Amino acid sequence: MSDIKMTTGINVKGIGKCLPEMIAANEDFAKIVDTSDEWITQRTGIKTRHISNGEPNYYLGARAAEMAIADADIQPSDIDLIIVATCTPDFYTPSESCLIQREIGASGSMAIDINCACTGFDYGLDMAKRYLQSDDDVHTVLLVAAEELSKFVDYTDRSSCILFGDGAAAFVLEKRENTLYSSYLGADGTGASFLAARALRSENVFRNNKEEFDMNMPQLKEHFFTQEGKEVYKFATKALPNAVLKACEKAGISPDELDAIVPHQANVRIIETAAKNLGVSMDKMVVYIDRYGNTSSASIPIAFCDAVAEGRIKRGDKICLVGFGGGLTYAAVIFEY
Repeated sequence: MSDIKMTTGINVKGIGKCLPEMIAANEDFAKIVDTSDEWITQRTGIKTRHISNGEPNYYLGARAAEMAIADADIQPSDIDLIIVATCTPDFYTPSESCLIQREIGASGSMAIDINCACTGFDYGLDMAKRYLQSDDDVHTVLLVAAEELSKFVDYTDRSSCILFGDGAAAFVLEKRENTLYSSYLGADGTGASFLAARALRSENVFRNNKEEFDMNMPQLKEHFFTQEGKEVYKFATKALPNAVLKACEKAGISPDELDAIVPHQANVRIIETAAKNLGVSMDKMVVYIDRYGNTSSASIPIAFCDAVAEGRIKRGDKICLVGFGGGLTYAAVIFEY
């Protein structure tokens, strides 16, 4: 018998998503690299992914935000804080959150970007909960995950280019008293080299030292993503179930009592292995990777939106959002929808 620990948590007041209209199917990749629909499907579970046709990342985030605001039946002026999770911003500055704020007309709210790679939405959700709980000036939070991974993909690398898609999703959040909420977040920076994309190099007009600083990171091709697939797989299949178990322990429930687990959509094999290690049926796992591929921090809320639309997640359900990603980072958040 569970002993659910009630606490101050969150109310998901509204949700929304936005995907680019352009879709790239596995057959399209077979035209540019040595691959096939069968090869991609068997190894990843991916069939299609949405790809930007010029829409900037903040535009996708703003459209998802507008849908969430409409779903919550509030005005942009009601938002006190905007948190945007992204590892693919359009600018170093201004922040993606400021651009989205401008687009939706929420001027005056706080605006913060966070980069926790694919775990960003979980980190942002827990950050929002803590602001709502401890800050009397924050009553409504807009949490957005927006990713345009296609601009960081090396489309000559058949092992990685097939994985990623673009998209955005958003939650409008409020504080909820005496409810189910727990989280377990962490990182392992010793695995930083396993998934990386380079920012600007250390160059300036005064530099006279021509030796490259050893950052203990892989040699990267321009700004493109690179990953050690086997290392990421080993990390993910352990980190994902462990994060769920730790969050469940803090909440006083077992994984069996969760109505749905929404994992980061990176690879269906990782999700299947995690479900097996947790001892839960794949029916409990919300999986839409076949539609969208890996959209990094946006993958969890996009899958959540689809599950709500299709009736797989309903009000009152006990939900776990769980992710892993570059950093390496991991996180699980449990709440009542």
